Amino acid sequence: MSIAKRNIRSLTLDDMIEYFKEIGEPSYRAKQVYQWLWNKSVLAFDDMNNLSLSLRTKLEEDFIIHKLSIKVKQKSTDGTFKYAFELHDGNIVEGVLIPTKKRITACISTQVGCSLSCKFCATGKLKIQRNLGYDEVYDQVVMIKQEAEKEYGRPLTNIVYMGMGEPLLNYKGTIESVKKITEDTGLGMASKRITISTAGIAKMIRKMGDDQVKTKLAISLHAANDEKRNKIMPINETNTLEILTDAIRYYYAKTNIPVTYEYILFKNFNDSLADADELAEICRVVPCKVNLIEYNAIGDGEFQKTLPENTLKFIERLNKHGFHAKVRNSRGQDIDAACGQLANKEEA
Repeated sequence: MSIAKRNIRSLTLDDMIEYFKEIGEPSYRAKQVYQWLWNKSVLAFDDMNNLSLSLRTKLEEDFIIHKLSIKVKQKSTDGTFKYAFELHDGNIVEGVLIPTKKRITACISTQVGCSLSCKFCATGKLKIQRNLGYDEVYDQVVMIKQEAEKEYGRPLTNIVYMGMGEPLLNYKGTIESVKKITEDTGLGMASKRITISTAGIAKMIRKMGDDQVKTKLAISLHAANDEKRNKIMPINETNTLEILTDAIRYYYAKTNIPVTYEYILFKNFNDSLADADELAEICRVVPCKVNLIEYNAIGDGEFQKTLPENTLKFIERLNKHGFHAKVRNSRGQDIDAACGQLANKEEA
């Protein structure tokens, strides 16, 4: 009976050094292979051309490199691309390439499905299947980076962990992928150009502080009192706003990095001046900025986008409290690539 091959990208550099010692090869081979995998993003042992043929054959016998493939690619009228990535086990996750004049952003996924069941999010209606490995998260970035260069002739400038799943419920996959993306031995991107978005997993926000994670942190808030937030985000029942803001305070004390609050304005639900006043109280906890998001319909009719005049009044009220808010325009709505719309519809 054949022994299942190990995924070589699940090995640390120390693991690789130990492996090469065991097969009688010098330890520097480990650094060579590590560079091929994480710096040059090679997906085939045969492409590691500074290794001997016999060593490449040995690696092929002992290991496998899991690969992503683009199963479906869609282009929006605004230039946004959405990708359905097929994983090695046949599962599908989605990623988005978002071009603007100044930036090219990759929006990537961390889980197959999601367990949080936020009422306004299409992904939340899917069942959670599994976490992604950090190599699978990394590969989305690499593939969208290649697509940006092919489609627009421009480099990838920013990454947002805002696709399918809750990044902090896949903490290892998320943080290890950040390391592979930012380290000099990896893609070498700046941490400040990466944003991790969370629905508010307080325990893991504290861990980000303890681990000195240097990315930006975005909190998907969407309501500024517990009664309303409980209605739309079940996670709030165990991670109340008091628990969440305490964690944010702790995180800021450890990292000195301001946070961003993401706030979707729903018509006649969380778009009143009283709601703006409550949001302002949360904004006083630590230095922050506020992104107001247009609601993107997911087809069930439960929520509607607020009126433009309500958005303006909401912004003016926050300004009176001393907080600047901007409206984040949704991209890729016509291909269900906008915030909250990722749900593998083409697979339905």
